[in-house]
Amino acid sequence: MPIKIQNALPAREILENENIFVMDEFRAMHQDIRPLNVLIMNLMPNKEVTETQLLRKLSNSPLQVNIELLQTQTYTPTHVDASHLDSFYTTFDKVKDRKFDGMIITGAPLDYVKFEDVAYWDEMCKIFDWCETHVHSTFYLCWACYAALYYYYGLERYDREEKLSGVYKHIVCKPTSPLFRGFDDVFWAPHSRAMGIAKEKIESVPELELMAYSDEAGVAITKTTDSRKFFVGLHAEYDRNTLSDEYFRDLNKGMNPKIPVNYFPDDDPSKTPIVNWRSTGQLLYTNWLNYYVYQATPYDLNSIGKGEND
Repeated sequence: MPIKIQNALPAREILENENIFVMDEFRAMHQDIRPLNVLIMNLMPNKEVTETQLLRKLSNSPLQVNIELLQTQTYTPTHVDASHLDSFYTTFDKVKDRKFDGMIITGAPLDYVKFEDVAYWDEMCKIFDWCETHVHSTFYLCWACYAALYYYYGLERYDREEKLSGVYKHIVCKPTSPLFRGFDDVFWAPHSRAMGIAKEKIESVPELELMAYSDEAGVAITKTTDSRKFFVGLHAEYDRNTLSDEYFRDLNKGMNPKIPVNYFPDDDPSKTPIVNWRSTGQLLYTNWLNYYVYQATPYDLNSIGKGEND
Protein backbone atom coordinates (compact mmCIF):
# COMPACT_ATOMS: atom_id res chain seq x y z
CA MET A 1 0.00 0.00 0.00
CA PRO A 2 1.36 3.41 -0.82
CA ILE A 3 1.14 5.76 2.12
CA LYS A 4 0.29 9.38 1.38
CA ILE A 5 2.18 11.88 3.49
CA GLN A 6 3.22 15.50 3.13
CA ASN A 7 5.98 15.95 0.55
CA ALA A 8 8.54 17.51 2.90
CA LEU A 9 8.09 15.22 5.92
CA PRO A 10 11.61 13.99 6.89
CA ALA A 11 10.42 10.37 7.10
CA ARG A 12 9.69 10.44 3.35
CA GLU A 13 13.33 10.29 2.23
CA ILE A 14 14.16 7.53 4.73
CA LEU A 15 11.25 5.38 3.56
CA GLU A 16 11.96 5.92 -0.12
CA ASN A 17 15.57 4.83 0.43
CA GLU A 18 14.13 1.59 1.86
CA ASN A 19 12.13 1.10 -1.37
CA ILE A 20 8.85 1.78 0.41
CA PHE A 21 6.21 3.25 -1.88
CA VAL A 22 5.42 6.77 -0.64
CA MET A 23 2.86 8.62 -2.74
CA ASP A 24 2.99 12.38 -3.14
CA GLU A 25 -0.13 14.49 -2.80
CA PHE A 26 -0.46 15.23 -6.54
CA ARG A 27 -0.47 11.57 -7.56
CA ALA A 28 -2.85 10.64 -4.75
CA MET A 29 -5.38 13.22 -5.93
CA HIS A 30 -5.52 11.55 -9.34
CA GLN A 31 -6.34 8.04 -8.13
CA ASP A 32 -10.04 7.22 -8.38
CA ILE A 33 -10.31 5.35 -5.06
CA ARG A 34 -11.18 6.36 -1.55
CA PRO A 35 -8.04 6.30 0.59
CA LEU A 36 -8.06 5.12 4.17
CA ASN A 37 -7.78 8.10 6.50
CA VAL A 38 -5.52 7.32 9.45
CA LEU A 39 -4.71 9.78 12.21
CA ILE A 40 -1.56 9.34 14.31
CA MET A 41 -1.41 11.13 17.65
CA ASN A 42 2.32 11.20 18.36
CA LEU A 43 3.08 11.77 22.05
CA MET A 44 6.72 10.69 21.92
CA PRO A 45 9.49 13.30 22.44
CA ASN A 46 11.45 12.31 19.33
CA LYS A 47 8.65 12.88 16.83
CA GLU A 48 10.62 12.11 13.68
CA VAL A 49 11.84 8.70 14.87
CA THR A 50 8.36 7.59 15.91
CA GLU A 51 6.83 8.91 12.69
CA THR A 52 9.25 6.89 10.60
CA GLN A 53 8.77 3.70 12.64
CA LEU A 54 4.99 3.80 12.34
CA LEU A 55 4.88 4.88 8.70
CA ARG A 56 7.22 2.04 7.79
CA LYS A 57 4.76 -0.47 9.29
CA LEU A 58 1.70 1.06 7.63
CA SER A 59 3.21 0.89 4.17
CA ASN A 60 2.55 -2.69 3.06
CA SER A 61 -1.12 -3.17 2.15
CA PRO A 62 -3.20 -2.95 -1.03
CA LEU A 63 -4.72 0.55 -0.85
CA GLN A 64 -3.76 4.17 -0.45
CA VAL A 65 -3.53 5.47 3.12
CA ASN A 66 -3.80 9.15 3.90
CA ILE A 67 -1.77 9.84 7.06
CA GLU A 68 -2.26 12.88 9.27
CA LEU A 69 -0.26 13.70 12.39
CA LEU A 70 -1.82 15.06 15.55
CA GLN A 71 -0.17 16.86 18.47
CA THR A 72 -1.53 17.98 21.82
CA GLN A 73 -2.84 21.52 21.83
CA THR A 74 -2.97 21.92 25.63
CA TYR A 75 0.71 21.04 26.06
CA THR A 76 3.71 22.17 24.02
CA PRO A 77 6.50 19.55 23.73
CA THR A 78 9.94 20.80 24.70
CA HIS A 79 12.10 18.22 22.88
CA VAL A 80 11.04 18.86 19.30
CA ASP A 81 11.63 21.67 16.83
CA ALA A 82 8.57 23.91 16.82
CA SER A 83 8.87 24.33 13.06
CA HIS A 84 8.44 20.58 12.60
CA LEU A 85 5.18 20.65 14.55
CA ASP A 86 3.98 23.74 12.70
CA SER A 87 4.77 22.19 9.32
CA PHE A 88 3.47 18.66 9.73
CA TYR A 89 1.11 18.44 12.72
CA THR A 90 -2.45 19.46 13.31
CA THR A 91 -4.45 19.87 16.54
CA PHE A 92 -7.66 18.35 17.83
CA ASP A 93 -9.76 21.46 17.21
CA LYS A 94 -8.93 21.19 13.50
CA VAL A 95 -9.99 17.53 13.15
CA LYS A 96 -12.74 17.11 15.75
CA ASP A 97 -15.53 17.51 13.19
CA ARG A 98 -14.04 14.89 10.85
CA LYS A 99 -14.13 11.09 10.91
CA PHE A 100 -11.28 8.61 10.39
CA ASP A 101 -11.00 4.98 9.40
CA GLY A 102 -8.20 4.34 11.87
CA MET A 103 -6.15 6.05 14.54
CA ILE A 104 -2.94 5.28 16.40
CA ILE A 105 -2.18 6.95 19.74
CA THR A 106 1.42 6.41 20.77
CA GLY A 107 3.10 5.93 24.08
CA ALA A 108 4.62 8.75 26.13
CA PRO A 109 7.49 8.93 28.66
CA LEU A 110 5.16 9.13 31.64
CA ASP A 111 6.16 6.18 33.81
CA TYR A 112 5.16 6.60 37.48
CA VAL A 113 3.00 9.67 36.68
CA LYS A 114 -0.66 9.28 37.65
CA PHE A 115 -2.96 9.69 34.69
CA GLU A 116 -4.81 12.60 36.27
CA ASP A 117 -1.49 14.38 36.83
CA VAL A 118 -0.53 14.30 33.13
CA ALA A 119 -0.48 17.87 31.79
CA TYR A 120 -2.77 17.02 28.87
CA TRP A 121 -4.99 14.41 30.57
CA ASP A 122 -8.21 16.40 30.08
CA GLU A 123 -7.45 16.69 26.38
CA MET A 124 -6.77 12.95 26.18
CA CYS A 125 -10.12 12.22 27.82
CA LYS A 126 -11.89 14.32 25.18
CA ILE A 127 -10.03 12.45 22.45
CA PHE A 128 -10.89 9.07 23.96
CA ASP A 129 -14.57 10.05 23.93
CA TRP A 130 -14.27 11.42 20.39
CA CYS A 131 -12.74 8.15 19.12
CA GLU A 132 -15.94 6.32 20.04
CA THR A 133 -17.95 8.26 17.45
CA HIS A 134 -15.33 9.49 14.98
CA VAL A 135 -12.86 6.60 14.47
CA HIS A 136 -13.69 3.11 13.24
CA SER A 137 -10.72 1.33 14.88
CA THR A 138 -8.14 2.79 17.29
CA PHE A 139 -4.72 1.35 18.12
CA TYR A 140 -3.62 2.44 21.62
CA LEU A 141 0.12 1.94 21.99
CA CYS A 142 2.13 1.56 25.23
CA TRP A 143 1.25 4.46 27.60
CA ALA A 144 -1.90 5.15 25.60
CA CYS A 145 -2.86 1.48 26.02
CA TYR A 146 -2.89 1.73 29.82
CA ALA A 147 -4.43 5.19 29.81
CA ALA A 148 -7.29 4.01 27.59
CA LEU A 149 -7.91 0.85 29.65
CA TYR A 150 -8.11 3.08 32.71
CA TYR A 151 -10.38 5.64 31.08
CA TYR A 152 -12.81 3.27 29.37
CA TYR A 153 -12.99 0.47 31.95
CA GLY A 154 -11.53 1.85 35.17
CA LEU A 155 -8.72 -0.74 35.11
CA GLU A 156 -5.84 0.39 37.30
CA ARG A 157 -2.33 -0.22 36.06
CA TYR A 158 0.48 -1.35 38.33
CA ASP A 159 3.91 0.29 38.42
CA ARG A 160 7.00 -1.88 38.22
CA GLU A 161 9.91 -1.29 40.59
CA GLU A 162 12.29 -1.55 37.66
CA LYS A 163 11.65 -0.63 34.06
CA LEU A 164 10.82 -3.51 31.76
CA SER A 165 13.28 -3.31 28.87
CA GLY A 166 14.15 -5.98 26.37
CA VAL A 167 12.84 -8.38 23.76
CA TYR A 168 10.42 -10.93 25.17
CA LYS A 169 8.73 -14.15 24.03
CA HIS A 170 4.95 -14.05 23.61
CA ILE A 171 2.22 -16.63 23.20
CA VAL A 172 -0.68 -16.04 20.82
CA CYS A 173 -3.87 -16.49 22.87
CA LYS A 174 -6.30 -16.26 19.92
CA PRO A 175 -4.52 -18.09 17.07
CA THR A 176 -7.60 -17.98 14.80
CA SER A 177 -7.79 -14.19 14.94
CA PRO A 178 -7.03 -12.33 11.68
CA LEU A 179 -4.74 -10.13 13.78
CA PHE A 180 -2.26 -13.03 13.93
CA ARG A 181 -2.42 -14.28 10.35
CA GLY A 182 1.14 -15.16 9.37
CA PHE A 183 2.35 -15.20 12.99
CA ASP A 184 4.20 -18.09 14.55
CA ASP A 185 2.66 -19.66 17.67
CA VAL A 186 5.37 -17.91 19.68
CA PHE A 187 6.74 -14.50 18.68
CA TRP A 188 9.28 -12.01 20.02
CA ALA A 189 8.81 -8.27 20.47
CA PRO A 190 10.39 -5.40 22.43
CA HIS A 191 8.96 -3.79 25.56
CA SER A 192 10.06 -0.55 27.19
CA ARG A 193 7.90 0.55 30.11
CA ALA A 194 7.52 0.61 33.87
CA MET A 195 3.79 -0.06 34.02
CA GLY A 196 1.55 -3.02 33.34
CA ILE A 197 -1.95 -4.41 33.76
CA ALA A 198 -2.88 -7.62 35.56
CA LYS A 199 -4.17 -10.44 33.37
CA GLU A 200 -7.04 -10.99 35.79
CA LYS A 201 -8.26 -7.43 35.29
CA ILE A 202 -8.43 -7.89 31.53
CA GLU A 203 -10.32 -11.17 31.98
CA SER A 204 -12.81 -9.51 34.34
CA VAL A 205 -14.22 -7.32 31.55
CA PRO A 206 -16.50 -9.28 29.15
CA GLU A 207 -15.92 -6.71 26.41
CA LEU A 208 -12.16 -7.38 26.37
CA GLU A 209 -10.21 -10.25 24.77
CA LEU A 210 -6.67 -11.14 25.77
CA MET A 211 -4.85 -11.66 22.47
CA ALA A 212 -1.16 -12.12 23.36
CA TYR A 213 0.65 -12.74 26.63
CA SER A 214 4.23 -13.05 27.86
CA ASP A 215 5.28 -14.96 30.97
CA GLU A 216 7.97 -12.33 31.59
CA ALA A 217 6.38 -9.14 30.23
CA GLY A 218 2.74 -9.88 31.07
CA VAL A 219 -0.29 -8.74 29.09
CA ALA A 220 0.90 -7.66 25.65
CA ILE A 221 -2.11 -7.24 23.34
CA THR A 222 -5.78 -6.88 24.21
CA LYS A 223 -8.73 -5.84 22.06
CA THR A 224 -12.45 -5.26 22.39
CA THR A 225 -14.77 -7.97 21.09
CA ASP A 226 -16.08 -5.57 18.43
CA SER A 227 -12.48 -4.86 17.29
CA ARG A 228 -12.92 -1.11 17.59
CA LYS A 229 -10.14 -0.76 20.18
CA PHE A 230 -6.71 -2.43 20.30
CA PHE A 231 -4.54 -2.08 23.41
CA VAL A 232 -0.90 -2.87 22.61
CA GLY A 233 1.74 -2.79 25.35
CA LEU A 234 4.66 -3.96 23.21
CA HIS A 235 6.71 -2.07 20.61
CA ALA A 236 6.81 -4.19 17.46
CA GLU A 237 7.56 -1.04 15.45
CA TYR A 238 10.91 -0.44 17.18
CA ASP A 239 14.10 -0.18 15.12
CA ARG A 240 17.20 -2.28 15.77
CA ASN A 241 18.82 0.41 17.94
CA THR A 242 15.82 1.85 19.78
CA LEU A 243 16.39 -0.06 23.03
CA SER A 244 20.13 0.52 22.69
CA ASP A 245 19.61 4.27 22.36
CA GLU A 246 17.38 4.27 25.45
CA TYR A 247 19.89 2.20 27.43
CA PHE A 248 22.88 4.44 26.65
CA ARG A 249 20.79 7.58 27.16
CA ASP A 250 19.87 6.46 30.68
CA LEU A 251 23.41 5.25 31.34
CA ASN A 252 24.82 8.66 30.39
CA LYS A 253 22.34 10.27 32.78
CA GLY A 254 23.81 8.20 35.65
CA MET A 255 20.61 6.16 36.05
CA ASN A 256 22.39 2.75 36.12
CA PRO A 257 19.85 0.98 33.87
CA LYS A 258 19.81 -2.78 33.50
CA ILE A 259 20.93 -4.22 30.18
CA PRO A 260 17.83 -4.90 28.04
CA VAL A 261 16.82 -8.56 28.24
CA ASN A 262 17.41 -10.85 25.23
CA TYR A 263 18.73 -7.94 23.20
CA PHE A 264 22.51 -7.51 23.00
CA PRO A 265 24.34 -10.73 21.97
CA ASP A 266 25.89 -12.23 25.13
CA ASP A 267 24.40 -9.25 27.03
CA ASP A 268 27.33 -7.22 25.72
CA PRO A 269 26.26 -3.61 24.94
CA SER A 270 29.23 -3.24 22.60
CA LYS A 271 27.69 -5.81 20.23
CA THR A 272 25.07 -5.00 17.60
CA PRO A 273 21.58 -6.26 18.52
CA ILE A 274 20.03 -8.89 16.25
CA VAL A 275 16.47 -8.08 15.17
CA ASN A 276 14.05 -10.99 15.66
CA TRP A 277 10.80 -8.98 15.69
CA ARG A 278 10.76 -7.22 12.29
CA SER A 279 8.27 -9.61 10.65
CA THR A 280 6.10 -9.54 13.77
CA GLY A 281 5.89 -5.77 13.57
CA GLN A 282 5.04 -5.74 9.90
CA LEU A 283 2.33 -8.38 10.30
CA LEU A 284 0.79 -6.75 13.37
CA TYR A 285 0.28 -3.35 11.77
CA THR A 286 -0.60 -4.73 8.32
CA ASN A 287 -3.18 -7.14 9.73
CA TRP A 288 -4.77 -4.42 11.86
CA LEU A 289 -4.93 -2.04 8.91
CA ASN A 290 -6.23 -4.68 6.51
CA TYR A 291 -8.70 -6.74 8.54
CA TYR A 292 -9.91 -4.21 11.12
CA VAL A 293 -9.72 -0.95 9.20
CA TYR A 294 -9.83 -1.47 5.43
CA GLN A 295 -12.18 -4.49 5.39
CA ALA A 296 -14.40 -3.28 8.22
CA THR A 297 -14.71 0.49 7.93
CA PRO A 298 -17.81 1.87 6.15
CA TYR A 299 -17.22 3.35 2.69
CA ASP A 300 -19.05 6.48 3.80
CA LEU A 301 -16.87 7.92 6.56
CA ASN A 302 -19.80 9.95 7.86
CA SER A 303 -21.56 6.76 8.95
CA ILE A 304 -18.85 5.93 11.51
CA GLY A 305 -20.42 6.01 14.95
CA LYS A 306 -23.97 5.90 13.60
CA GLY A 307 -24.92 2.32 14.32
CA GLU A 308 -22.37 0.77 11.98
CA ASN A 309 -22.19 -3.01 12.02
CA ASP A 310 -18.84 -4.00 13.53
